Formats: sequence, C-alpha cells, structure tokens
Amino acid sequence: MLSKLFAAALLASLAFAQQNDTYDLLLRGGRVVDAKNGISATRDVAVKDGHIAAVEPHIDPAKALKTIDVSGLYVTPGLVDIHVHVYAGTGERQSYAGDLSLYPDGFTFRSGVTTVADAGSSGYLNFEDFKQRVIDRSATRVLAFLNIVGHGMRGPAFENDLTDMEARPAAETAMRYRDTIVGIKTAHFAGPEWTPVEHAVEAGNIAHIPVMVDFGANRPERPMAELVTKKLRPGDIYTHMYSGLRNEQTGDGRVNPAMWQARRRGVIFDLGHGNGSFAWRIAVPAMKEGFAPDSISTDLHVHSMNNSLHDMATAMSKLLAMGMPVDEVIARSTWNPAREIHREELGNLSPGAPADIAVLSIQHGTFGFDDMYGARLKGDSRFVCELTIRAGRVVYDLNAIARDDWTTLPPHYTRNGDARWDALHPRQPAAPTR
Repeated sequence: MLSKLFAAALLASLAFAQQNDTYDLLLRGGRVVDAKNGISATRDVAVKDGHIAAVEPHIDPAKALKTIDVSGLYVTPGLVDIHVHVYAGTGERQSYAGDLSLYPDGFTFRSGVTTVADAGSSGYLNFEDFKQRVIDRSATRVLAFLNIVGHGMRGPAFENDLTDMEARPAAETAMRYRDTIVGIKTAHFAGPEWTPVEHAVEAGNIAHIPVMVDFGANRPERPMAELVTKKLRPGDIYTHMYSGLRNEQTGDGRVNPAMWQARRRGVIFDLGHGNGSFAWRIAVPAMKEGFAPDSISTDLHVHSMNNSLHDMATAMSKLLAMGMPVDEVIARSTWNPAREIHREELGNLSPGAPADIAVLSIQHGTFGFDDMYGARLKGDSRFVCELTIRAGRVVYDLNAIARDDWTTLPPHYTRNGDARWDALHPRQPAAPTR
C-alpha cells in the first residue's frame, strides 16, 4: 500500500515539475550553425516536448529541467544522411536487402546522424518487409528511396533484370507510403539500355518525387553526360560524384563539363562516399575547381564502414580537409539534404521543428584520411560527435556531458541523480514517432 502511495506521489510530483519547467532541456553556450535560419553564432537552444522551443543569445537555465554546458562545441541540426543501406535482418547473403546492410541505430547516433534515407535496398515487392523489420523499429528516423527494381538491391541477377523495373507499381508504393518514401533509386545496372533510368524517372513523375542515380557500369551507349544533361530532371540526384568511374573527370583532370551544365539546370550532386566511390585524384581537383557536393552522404554499409568511409563524421572531415569551411560542411550535412528529399521540417533548428540535434567538436592534430584505393590525404582537423539528441532525448553522449559526476550523487545512487530527467528520458527509449 505504501509503495503504491509513494509511486502516486512521485508521479504527481513529476507532473507538477513538468508544468513548472518551461523547457525540458537547455543546451547552453554552443556555437549554433543552422543554415536554414542563417545562424552561425553563440546561442542557447531550448527543447520542450520533443521539439525546438527557442534559440536565443541567452536563456535562463532556471527555466529548464536539465541544462547541458556545450561551450566550445558546435550545435547543429541532427545530421541527415541521404545515402545508406539499412535493410538488415533478412539473412540473405551478399545482398543490400540482407547481410550487407546495417541496423541503423548502432551507427547513426554515434556520428550525430538522426535521419537517414535508405538508398534503394528495397523495391516495391519487399518494401513492406523492410518497413516492418527496420523502419518501424528504429529510433533513428529512417526514410527510403525505393528501388525501381521490384525486388530491390539483391545482386546482379535482380538488378539487371529489365522485366522487373515497372514504373507504375513503384510509384503507387511510393504514394502509399508518402511519409516514408522520399524518392526512387536506380543503381548498379550493367547493361547498355536506358530502361532503369527512364522507368525510375517515370515513377518519379507519377509520384512527384526525385530520383537518385548510382549509374552502374560505364557504357558508351549511355554516357554520363547524356544522363545528367538530358535524362535527369531538376531536383534529381547524381550520387557517387567523386568516383571517377563514369567520366566525372576529363582526360586533362578537370570536371566533366556536362556536370557543370547539369548543375546549372538543377541536377543535384551527392557525395555518396561508400567503399568504391571516392577517390582523392577526382575529389581534390574538383574541389579546387569549385565543384563541391550539394550534399554529403556516406553510402554506409558493412564494407564501407570498415574501410575508408568509417562514418558520417569522417566523410564530413574529408571535406574539411579539402578546404570547405565548417559552416558549409554542416549545411551540406543538414539543411541541403533535407531540402533535396523534400523534408524541410528537418535539418534545421527552427522553433517547432523536431528536436533532432548534433553537438560536434573539432579536434586539431595530424590525421590521415584514405580513399577507395588506399591513398591518403593528411588533415589537421576532424569532426567528432559529442552528443546526439533525437526527438528531445539524449541518445548518444561520448563524454557524459549530460550526466552528473558520481561524487555529487547520494552514497547509494542507482540513477543519474535527477529522477525527473530520467523519468522523462529513460536510458533505452522506445522508437519515437517518425
């Protein structure tokens, strides 16, 4: 009886406390970089009920249930990685609809990523399985580009089957799951036909969503120049832009003029680092020429994470090493990709936006970054994720900056010391709403 009374009293006190705290969480003193709102300055950021409540030069910490000092750190919108492979759990070997994919939560938050878009691992025939297995169970916000191949990214036998690239069922699936499917993907095709691209664009037209292209084999019958200047629409996305595998660079080491022409007509160029799609001999000259990525993405999968990519923070650090300013790197990892997938509620810290936040540090020293061939570029700075907040909850905390020192807690402590905060923000939160 007493335990029930105690529990009731605790719940009542928590409810009272929540009513009297203006904010759940306050991040104090960090450098906020928010491209949408043109902010690059020291600001405080307040969170309430899973949303951004205020971004101001000074917010009274007495108004917040929990305050975290982030002085000297960068506070950014949660990073948006629009090229990953996370359709895991099917047990299919050597398949991006299987063993080559990764469950997202183990790899996103530790790099500041709160939103990913799976890049075509599933097609209309297996999207619902992907949704049930991964999307609906993940704390990471998982969106998707739907493969034009009905069976998805299951290897050459499927991805080269021209009879399994139907525009209408792909578009209908995309429209049925409009909250989750953000585009159509075509990838890895080895044949000479334009069918995959043309059917992907047809599906994109029906569903009014962009197309992302990994152009597969380099075939003279379907040159990259024709793809980006004629076949793709403004707003469509060419990924793996620094691979050098499809004539992205001319013989004299310059950016293919077709890519400049395509950019002028609105085609988007995405990094898509991956395990075999990023070479310094392509990227460095292109950056010097002024051809930077519109968006920075990882192409995260089992092979890339254990080789030259590692993670989103490393991909961003490589742009930093090539001379891109910090604010531009952050913009291309937050607001730019959010706009590219037509999710403008993401990638920013506007009041009312989802409280998805990355807190980053920049380490200085001597670092080495390798490319797909094992060639190294030295750099003197790198991004490190210190804290990640998803829907207002702390989901990753590298140096425990959101926690109290153990010497300040009661002798027999069993929790953080702030029961109110722990009650609102359990250590293993359920997957938030999308």
